[in-house]
Amino acid sequence: MNLNITGHHVEVTPAIREYVESKLDRVIRHFDNVTSVNVILSVEKLVQKAEVTLHVRGKDLFAESENEDMYAAIDAMTDKLDRQVLKYKQKVQGHSNEALKHQSIES
Repeated sequence: MNLNITGHHVEVTPAIREYVESKLDRVIRHFDNVTSVNVILSVEKLVQKAEVTLHVRGKDLFAESENEDMYAAIDAMTDKLDRQVLKYKQKVQGHSNEALKHQSIES
């Protein structure tokens, strides 16, 4: 898995990098097919913004969050991404289970 963390108008300190990695590990643990993750942290006036694009086989998942605190924005972003990953995983597993049911019926 390739993890890329960039900052726009904000310095990505080792503490922030470690925090993002620990939060994304929780999300990636649900899904093995993650190829790359791009995280963009930015500051616009008093608003801290966190965006992530998660590349999985067959789809790109995107989540963003804004807050006054960067750590709160990262938390909200990973929560949104976690919900998307779980929904996508259930969808993929549902399709594979349907294919297996059709094969066993035809046999």
